[in-house]
Amino acid sequence: MIYKVSDNIISSLGFTSSENYSSVKKYKSGLSFYENMFDIPEPFVGSLLENEKINEAFSKIATKSDIEYTKLEKTAILSVYDAVSEANIDPADNSVLFIFSTTKGNIELLENNNKYEPERVYLWRSAQLIAEFFDNKNEAVVVSNACISGVAAQITAARYLNAGRYKYIIVIGAEVLSKFIISGFQSFKALSVEMCKPFDKNRTGLNLGEAAATIIYSKAEQETDLHSGTIIYENGAVCNDANHISGPSRTAEGLFNAINIAMNGIDKETVSFINAHGTATPYNDDMESVAIGRHEMNDTPVNSLKPYFGHTLGAAGILETIISAYALQEGIILKSMGFEDLGVVSAVNINKDIIGSDKKRFLKLISGFGGSNAAIIMRKI
Repeated sequence: MIYKVSDNIISSLGFTSSENYSSVKKYKSGLSFYENMFDIPEPFVGSLLENEKINEAFSKIATKSDIEYTKLEKTAILSVYDAVSEANIDPADNSVLFIFSTTKGNIELLENNNKYEPERVYLWRSAQLIAEFFDNKNEAVVVSNACISGVAAQITAARYLNAGRYKYIIVIGAEVLSKFIISGFQSFKALSVEMCKPFDKNRTGLNLGEAAATIIYSKAEQETDLHSGTIIYENGAVCNDANHISGPSRTAEGLFNAINIAMNGIDKETVSFINAHGTATPYNDDMESVAIGRHEMNDTPVNSLKPYFGHTLGAAGILETIISAYALQEGIILKSMGFEDLGVVSAVNINKDIIGSDKKRFLKLISGFGGSNAAIIMRKI
């Protein structure tokens, strides 16, 4: 069975998973209002990492390299560094594989002349540099499938471990924002100038965020080999319906099928909560509610973490899995902040406050451009 060994989150709410989780429990958001950022005339609400804090933290970790790393690479390396330290493993060992999840990578390097080599804009190069920082000689794997990348990367990790090819998989998701990303979402009229309100009838769009998140997975032969409270990856699926370049299926066919596969043989009554993608855009939230309703899970508590971190793109699936795992371990269901009145086509149970639960599973949903969808089910021993 695949289990979570360690993790780390770096976001505007903190540089450790525990800091981030503690802030979420206190209903603290990392979102801020920005004007004239990235030379963009329209304001937006988002979650940005401070360059000074990243550089200060990065200067404190040992490196034999004289490479000048980008903000994306520094943030990713910092996240991996702490997760590896917690796991007490050797990241240079041949039994360790790095999987890098990102939607855009260093795409901002295309915007102007810079000091980096031309190859630096490619996703494979960032993944290679991150692995090489830790002296890992295996060819790093890149997963870049729009917003589902972080969950798809975890599914990929589980497949490698089940195949017996590696002992540990380091799954890292990282994203930083730029003029290209912000202006792109603004061109869709998708960004909100206030904190997002997933599933609420007055939602006005999404917020974007910067973050890095790492989960280290391994495989145990027997559940009895693991400690009580350990988080297990049980199953997952990616199902693409190719509905539209940016719009989800109104019948939620892809997400419905992903849930169906991930939940195969699992009693829905054992699911404590559903951590939804919950972007607070009209189409995404409606589609997710339809998928949940088609599975007759309307009474299962649902939350979204986007009002705390923003939509962190390639990091979202990993970051939100970590926070949800902490909640499952503690036996609580987190509040979906910003929600007041239901505004989606299928009546789902959006969680309006922190509540207790003794159930042992959560379902993580995520969807993205191009009709991509993914779902994973996690369980606590």
